[in-house]
Amino acid sequence: MNTRPPSRRTPRRRTALLTAVIGLLVAGCSSSGTDDGSDGADAPRGSGGLRVALVTHGSEGDAFWDRVRKGAEAAAAKDGIELTYLSDPDAAGQADLVREAIRDGVDGIALTLAKPQAMKGPVNEARAADIPVVGLNSGLDAWKEAGLLAFFGQDESLAGRAVGEKLNDLKAQHTLCLVHERGNVGVEARCAGVKKTFHGTTENLYVDGTDMRAVRGILTARLRQDSSIDQVVANGADYALTSVEAVKEADSDAEVATFDLNAKLVDAVRGGNVRFAVDQQPYLQGYLAVDALWLYRINGNVSGGAAPVLTGPAFVTKAEADSVAGFAAAGTR
Repeated sequence: MNTRPPSRRTPRRRTALLTAVIGLLVAGCSSSGTDDGSDGADAPRGSGGLRVALVTHGSEGDAFWDRVRKGAEAAAAKDGIELTYLSDPDAAGQADLVREAIRDGVDGIALTLAKPQAMKGPVNEARAADIPVVGLNSGLDAWKEAGLLAFFGQDESLAGRAVGEKLNDLKAQHTLCLVHERGNVGVEARCAGVKKTFHGTTENLYVDGTDMRAVRGILTARLRQDSSIDQVVANGADYALTSVEAVKEADSDAEVATFDLNAKLVDAVRGGNVRFAVDQQPYLQGYLAVDALWLYRINGNVSGGAAPVLTGPAFVTKAEADSVAGFAAAGTR
C-alpha cells in the first residue's frame, strides 16, 4: 500500500484537517482507453491510478464525516484510486483546499456545498482545468447551477417535511430545532421543512456546534425557560445525545429526535431515549461520489440523469434499531 503525502498547507489555515487517506494503487485507469482500442475498464493494471480529492466542510473528529470518508475509501480501494481527504468547516478554508487540489492536478474532485457561494469560484477553476467535480451531502439546490456533474445526498427539505409529519403523528405541540451551524444550507432546509408540515409551534435554536458544553448549557436554559417545548429535533447524532442530557438537566418532559445517527445514537433509540433518527446514509454518499468520478474518467458515465441521486431519508425507530445496530457499530451507517 502506497500512501500519498499530504498536499501543501498554508499557515493561515489553522482549522483545516488534511489527511492523506489511502493510496491503493493496484489498478491503472485511463480515461482515453488503451493503444489497442479497448476501453479503459479493460486496460492493463499498473501504477498510474487516478487521483481524487474529497473536500468536505466537516470538523475534525466528527463521526459523521468519518463514515463519509470510510465509504469513499471503500470505493477508492475497489477502483484503484489514490484518495486524499481534505476538510475545513470554514467556507474560505474549504475553498482554498479545493484550489490546492486543482493545483495538484488531481483527476477528480468530490466536494460538499454547505456554503455554495464560497465554492462557486473553485468549482469554476476546476472546470476550466478539465477536472470533473461531483457534489455530495450538502447543496442539493445548488449543484446544478454550480456546474457539478452529479450530486449524491439527501433532499433535506423533503426530510424535514417528513419529520414534521411524523411529529404530528406523535402528537407533539412545540418543537425546538437545534441549529449547530448557522448558514449551513442543509441544516437550515431541514428545520424549514419541519416547520412547513408540523402543525404545532416550531422555532430554531442557534448554537455554536464546535462547543458541545455551550450547546448543552444553552439548550438546558431554553428548556427551563419554556416548559411548553415538548420536542427537540437535533441535526446530528452527537447533538441529539447532548440534547438528551440537557432534557434531563432541565427536568423537562421534552422528547428528542434527530437527523443522522451513529452507534451510540442507535443504542439511544433502542433504549427509548431518542424517539427516532433520520438516516441519510453518509457512507453511501462518500462511496457513490468517488465511484462516480472513476466511472466518468474510465467510461464517460454520469449518474442521476440530471437529477440528484438520493441516499435518504430513511427513518430509524425502535422497531428498526436492531437491524441497523451492527452496521452502525461497523461505522458504515
